[in-house]
Order: sequence, then structure tokens, then C-alpha cells
Amino acid sequence: MLFHCIRNRSFWVLFFWMNAAYNPNLTVCNIMGKDSKAKEGKGKGKQAASGGDENASKGKGKAGKSADGLGTCTYVKARHILCEKQGKINEAYKKLQDGWLSNGDKVPPAEFAKLAAEYSECPSGKKGGDLGWFPRGKMAGPFQDVAFSTVIGATSAPFKSTHGYHIILCEGRKN
Repeated sequence: MLFHCIRNRSFWVLFFWMNAAYNPNLTVCNIMGKDSKAKEGKGKGKQAASGGDENASKGKGKAGKSADGLGTCTYVKARHILCEKQGKINEAYKKLQDGWLSNGDKVPPAEFAKLAAEYSECPSGKKGGDLGWFPRGKMAGPFQDVAFSTVIGATSAPFKSTHGYHIILCEGRKN
């Protein structure tokens, strides 16, 4: 079985070996998108199918092809700050860095919401930049790419789209 995985899924096996030292609960099955605990669940429904997967029990979707579900989810819940001028978005990002990011901390959604209300030029700024849940294909190319590749709880670096400059806080994922 391992030979089959190495031959056909060399990237995921390499990913596994590189990350196993940091996460002792990580298994090849988790990375391959197969939950090794799936047979333990009884009954029907999402919980039985997921085998009590941590991500599913927190409403973050199934683990998918990688442990964090990047690239496999169909919906993302996010907040953002949108500015027309690069200088203004950089000012907002500096506040995020000074308060949390430079220390390696995650930005609390309530604090991100305050900055969005202050800096964002998008109508969602009045709601703390909350975009709610949105599916793949709904947002413009660069925005979608960043939103679906940002880890839950993480804040993106400033980036440009057709609408202006953005910072995204990813709050959740689901299928």
C-alpha cells in the first residue's frame, strides 16, 4: 500500500514525512483524504461518515486531501478590508502587524472587524468586513485564490484585485 501511495501520490507522502515531526497525529490516510477512523463511526450522517474528525466537529468541513483542507473546500467564511489606495491598505496592515502578526499571533475577528469598519471602503466594512460564507466561483480571481488558500484564523498579506487592495481574514471552511 505504501509503495502505491509513493508511486501515485509522491507529493502527499513527502508532505507527510515533512510534517509528521510537528503533528504526531498525522497519518498518510489523513493526508490522502481518507479518514482512518471512518469505520469507527456508527449510524448515518456527517458525524458517522467523518469518524469524529476534529475539523468536521468544529464546522470546518472534512479534512480533504491535506490536513488543513486547503484546496478541497467548497465554501469559505471570510472578512476583508478593501481600499482603493495601496497606502491605506498598508496602514491597516501595519496596525495588524503591530498588534498581532509580528508576534506570530492570530488576529481576533472582533479586532479585525474594528479595523475593517475604520479602513474598508467596501459596504461590508460597516459589518466589520464580514462577507459570510461564499462558494468557489463567486469572487473575482485573485480574491478567490487568496481566500481559499488562507488557513483558518490566518490573515493574508495585502494583495491587489480588480476592485482594489485587500486583506482577508479566513474564519472557516466547509463543503
